[in-house]
Amino acid sequence: MPQTYIERILRAQIYDLAKETRLDPAPRLSRRTGNQVLLKREDLQPVFSFKLRGAYNRMRNLTAVEREKGVIAASAGNHAQGVALSARRLGIRALIVMPKTTPPIKVDSVRSFGARTVLHGDSYDDAYTHAMQLVAEQGLTFIHPFDDPDVIAGQGTIGMEILRQHQGGAPYAIFVPVGGGGLIAGIASYVKYVYPQVKIIGVEPEDAPTLYRALEAGRRVTLKQVGIFADGVAVRQIGRETFRIARKVVDEVILVSTDEICAAIKDVFDDTRTVAEPAGALSVAGLKKYVERTGLKGESLVAIESGANINFDRLRHVAERAELGERREALLAVEIPEQPGSFLHFCRALGKRSVTEFNYRYSDSHRAQVFAGVELNEGESERQALIEQLKEKGYPVMDMTDNEMAKLHIRYMVGGHAPEVTNESLFRFQFPERPGALASFLSEMGRRWNISLFHYRNHGAAYGRILMGVQLDAGERREFRGFIKQLGYPCVEETDNPAYRLFACGGSCHE
Repeated sequence: MPQTYIERILRAQIYDLAKETRLDPAPRLSRRTGNQVLLKREDLQPVFSFKLRGAYNRMRNLTAVEREKGVIAASAGNHAQGVALSARRLGIRALIVMPKTTPPIKVDSVRSFGARTVLHGDSYDDAYTHAMQLVAEQGLTFIHPFDDPDVIAGQGTIGMEILRQHQGGAPYAIFVPVGGGGLIAGIASYVKYVYPQVKIIGVEPEDAPTLYRALEAGRRVTLKQVGIFADGVAVRQIGRETFRIARKVVDEVILVSTDEICAAIKDVFDDTRTVAEPAGALSVAGLKKYVERTGLKGESLVAIESGANINFDRLRHVAERAELGERREALLAVEIPEQPGSFLHFCRALGKRSVTEFNYRYSDSHRAQVFAGVELNEGESERQALIEQLKEKGYPVMDMTDNEMAKLHIRYMVGGHAPEVTNESLFRFQFPERPGALASFLSEMGRRWNISLFHYRNHGAAYGRILMGVQLDAGERREFRGFIKQLGYPCVEETDNPAYRLFACGGSCHE
């Protein structure tokens, strides 16, 4: 790399505001991958992201005239916070243009640092275009989030720290999340200059392969659209200067799915008890995929945990998808006989595995379609073995684990009216959650009553919750209530609930 970038990185004056973050061991990931895995904890910065380094380094180098006029930035959030905090520290006016899709936690943080904000467009590129219009109108200095030598040098201080902190020589590889390319360009510039043999591996979401496509084409390309789950790297085109550097020093780029990102967030939590944002966990997802693909063992691998600015309401989605990304849950569509006791026989066919989800609605008098989630301990091999095992027992099975529509929508849509179902009563149960709890519940039910609706989802709580429709004629209701009382589980009858009557009731509702 040009000597100028090494000099810029060495001269970067950022440590009166930014921190030298820790290089922490990840014991669980290390054991699972058979390598020493280390996390560079950029989530520990004052703005919970590495972006502060580049923003502050750029703004320290502004002229007196530029400081007087003020600065403007376009950002999906983390760079915005870095610019806002830097501006407050240096006494500079700052205006931040952010996409409307930016998580509120990031918008609120920017405002708390005293910067003015403008929400515009649905992506970084929309915000950037609007920011450049304001530059022309107001004479502000634009602080680029990645395509600027001072910004790249500021991010490059991470590479300098890694080599200083890493014990026993250089690491085998460093995994870096990629959006516009400033982080990977800065780290690679320094690391490759000192230790050319260290692999620099970029990681991008499958739906935002900015650098991947550029390297494939041999030139910068503009993606028609990008996914925004990992909003911190939702950039449609790699930077001009960052690409010039990256094509010389990046060894490869790995693409990962949303489920793999969610699994990586869980991995980071398991080792650090902190919650990384999706872009912040990208590098861990890429590291795991690289190890699985290559079979690498016994090496030292560094992943940049680049940020932790995640909306709390996203955690439910992350938790839902993490088990799928880890191949710890199988989603199956299974056909079982429409007769009393068939649910119990199916649960017993699953063996001692925990059922994570069980959805069913009466369809016809012969066959029942069940959407089931099953916990796996041995990943892909166990999933295939389970499917074969069920088929051998006579159950038609369709694997839905990789079916995106099934994961996002169908699992929540199993239900609806069942006109042929008569005398249906609806009950909501709660029982202690433990392995085999669902099978035990169904065993208590026995073959006495026909289940016409069933919904169960294991949310990791102390108690499991079931919504169940049962066909009961007038003479059976007293017997069923006696059974419920003997069972001892909290139970509420919901037959008259308006939500049920509007959207899910059987034919008796309309009699």
